[in-house]
Amino acid sequence: MKIINRDVPPRAVWALEQAGVHPLLARLYAARGMATADELDDSLARLLPPTTLKNADAAAVLLANALENNLRICVVADYDCDGATACAVALRGLRMLQAALATHRHQAAQPGLISYLVPDRVADGYGLTPGIAQRVAASGAQVLVTVDNGIASIDGVAAARALGLQVLVTDHHLPAQANGETVLPTDCVIVNPNQPGCAFESKAIAGVGVMFYVLLALRAEMRNRGVFDAKSQPKVDSLLPLVALGTVADVVRLDANNRRLVAQGLKRVRAGALPPGLAALFTVASRRPQAATAFDFGFAVGPRLNAAGRLSDMTLGIETLSTDDTERAHELARMLDGINRERKTIEGDMREQALQLADEMLDESEEPPPALCVFDPDFHEGVVGIVASRLKDKLHRPTFVFSISPAHGKENELKGSGRSIPGFHLRDALDLVAKRCPGVLLRFGGHAMAAGCTIDADRLDEFEATLQQVAHEWLDAATLTRRMEADGPLDKAYRRIDLVDALQKEVWGQGFPAPTFAEEVEVVGQRLVGEKHLALKLKHQGDPVDAMWFNHTDPLPPRIKLAFRLDADEWQGQRRVRFLVEGAEG
Repeated sequence: MKIINRDVPPRAVWALEQAGVHPLLARLYAARGMATADELDDSLARLLPPTTLKNADAAAVLLANALENNLRICVVADYDCDGATACAVALRGLRMLQAALATHRHQAAQPGLISYLVPDRVADGYGLTPGIAQRVAASGAQVLVTVDNGIASIDGVAAARALGLQVLVTDHHLPAQANGETVLPTDCVIVNPNQPGCAFESKAIAGVGVMFYVLLALRAEMRNRGVFDAKSQPKVDSLLPLVALGTVADVVRLDANNRRLVAQGLKRVRAGALPPGLAALFTVASRRPQAATAFDFGFAVGPRLNAAGRLSDMTLGIETLSTDDTERAHELARMLDGINRERKTIEGDMREQALQLADEMLDESEEPPPALCVFDPDFHEGVVGIVASRLKDKLHRPTFVFSISPAHGKENELKGSGRSIPGFHLRDALDLVAKRCPGVLLRFGGHAMAAGCTIDADRLDEFEATLQQVAHEWLDAATLTRRMEADGPLDKAYRRIDLVDALQKEVWGQGFPAPTFAEEVEVVGQRLVGEKHLALKLKHQGDPVDAMWFNHTDPLPPRIKLAFRLDADEWQGQRRVRFLVEGAEG
């Protein structure tokens, strides 16, 4: 591994310090592209306006008319955390606005008019399919709203329209391409910042964020219709904890607008203003809402929701987030926690099998091949993506992990999930494989760092050989060397609990990484903990500091350059600063 220090523009640091920002934070912010303190304003007033989101106004009119005419609305969700939170936001928001309309009319609200449906990962596949459209129509719905999917569902939208459904697509994924041209669903309303002609600046917004913006536009439309005024309008900002969760869990880039959404959500969670299901998930994850961080969303709460979509049915997750019954919320959260434990067991077993298969590849050479393909007939489709990510992290190679497609009538297909490294665009690589070997790839899609595909089971070797050839052409020695960006040395004056707490309260994540410091330290003691973690006694700038390197067992030399994050370790009521090691150079 090579540890590379981030550039720190001195003018930006000076400007931030002059505005009253702590010197350490000023340095960290400047290294992440911030130049003025104004960019740190995370107030609701600084959110991008929904008026710049293409078709948000048309979506608002469609939904306002549906509510006014008591039409049945069905939300079609995706089965990951972004899809689940987007669905819960849609259900809660629409019911909230429906209740306001009923109050305006002096009528009783009819929450039963708003329902949802989430596809089964195995039986239905991804997105709005013709089969899902038929089920929505059979339920009696008259309006179909997609969340976190639909932009590529050309056939599904057409089927829904043929069945007489009005269709609103809310999504954030890239549209489908055919012969170099963008292809969009027709005869429907599409709200997606990544569709052609959309001026919305935050192209990285998550699916849950898009749905939240649609609700903002709908509230404005209903306000214009006289249903309520600015003082009496429903407070849809109460949905921000769910928006923050989905945004972090979907690992979208935390641009300025996404950071504001997450910051606002975290403020409400810390103040105790969160739905019962989210509170219950914090409880089963042994996390405190009062001290909630983006890390909790990404690594404690989010995985428990995602586990339902991987191994069971995301209906369980959506019910958890949408119920107002505290007792039921805790019951559902405990069920999700149990599924997550099962997921960890399956993932652990699969990872060991995958590593063994990968090790067999390495017997013939000292270095791993430029790309890896791993398959075992016993692999569970729901966790191949996680295993691919773990293998990619361990071996620093683009990696695909395949399982047998369990769908009826598709016994000769393999479904794969891939994860990549910087410098290797996975979706573009699949496109080139498809061109070089027609028929090998039956379906594929994705982005630069993650992609999925379905291949002919008899042609796995051909797919692997072609992918490795593409990787050999695209990747050089520098790209294949693992690099870690860091924030340079940590002045020992900043090795304080109050600064640890201050850093943890900030919004860090994809595209705005958490602070990682790097410098040479002295290793004065080391021992294994739980057979898979390394507990360290270090000397940092002459002072003793405890450190942990999780999931690492190899001993360290007496002096070494480490990359580490700051953490607070609590023992017998005392809190001390410790380092969490992320990597070592050499």
